[in-house]
Amino acid sequence: MSEIRFDGRVAIVTGAGAGLGRSHALALARCGAKVVVNDLGGSVSGEGGSISAAEAVVREITGAGGEAMAHGANVTRPGEVQDMVEGALKRWGKVDILVNNAGILRDKSFAKMELEDFRAVVDVHLMGSVNCTKAVWEPMREAGYGRVVMTSSSSGIYGNFGQSNYGAAKMGLVGLMNVLHLEGQKYGIKVNTLSPTALTRMTEGLIPEEAARLMTVEAVTAGLLYLVSEDGPARTILCAGAGGYAATKIYETPGIYLPPEDQTPENVAKNFARIVSAEGQQEFEQGGQQTFKFVEYAARHFGVKLG
Repeated sequence: MSEIRFDGRVAIVTGAGAGLGRSHALALARCGAKVVVNDLGGSVSGEGGSISAAEAVVREITGAGGEAMAHGANVTRPGEVQDMVEGALKRWGKVDILVNNAGILRDKSFAKMELEDFRAVVDVHLMGSVNCTKAVWEPMREAGYGRVVMTSSSSGIYGNFGQSNYGAAKMGLVGLMNVLHLEGQKYGIKVNTLSPTALTRMTEGLIPEEAARLMTVEAVTAGLLYLVSEDGPARTILCAGAGGYAATKIYETPGIYLPPEDQTPENVAKNFARIVSAEGQQEFEQGGQQTFKFVEYAARHFGVKLG
């Protein structure tokens, strides 16, 4: 297999002043990409701001012979995001790659969480990714090429105590990927999701020291680079951490059909083991497939010919 390179490509990485984002930005630059290093420079919980972290990463890139520019856009503010994208377009003429990585944490059990903290986390992770993707979407459509990555988490896909805000935002990004995959594919835009686990500011103190040493950001970045490569996949949730790589998939069971006279909660309960049985489950690519499946069940029962 040939080496994965990004010569001539322009990438935007949000939250790139530290941790995973910094690793992504440096690796893309080493592989030839011109990089917009975005970072608001706030705390893990989203307070404060300084462009100094982004500028430090830019100095690393340019010091190694690469090309980069810093931008301190707050991803929750569409105007600032648009200014960042316009800056990249003015300097380099295009944006080929967007890595939505910016995020904050405000963990508390749902009972104790203020709605302001719920909204703030959703705004950064979910709406921040929406704002950034919206800003690059038309330039990518016009160019007939684009690679977009959302950053999800096992906390959203599987759940994690005390992270209802974070989990809701992270699973929302999977839904966003699914739809944008359908809307972008005819324009050469591939949309994927990365579900990372690594030692960063967000996980510091939560992971035993022995395990933390194995959880390098570079291990995750290797997966990210493949997702945004020219021959990378589409509509994939790639999980990466400590050198492990896997894919999360959402399946639907075949389920059952109940005729109208039997469509009662008691019969749903009676047949629940069959409803949740994984035998014969399928991976759907769009919501209509579920509708068609159920309609086909009903049509067979009533002897109706479809199509």
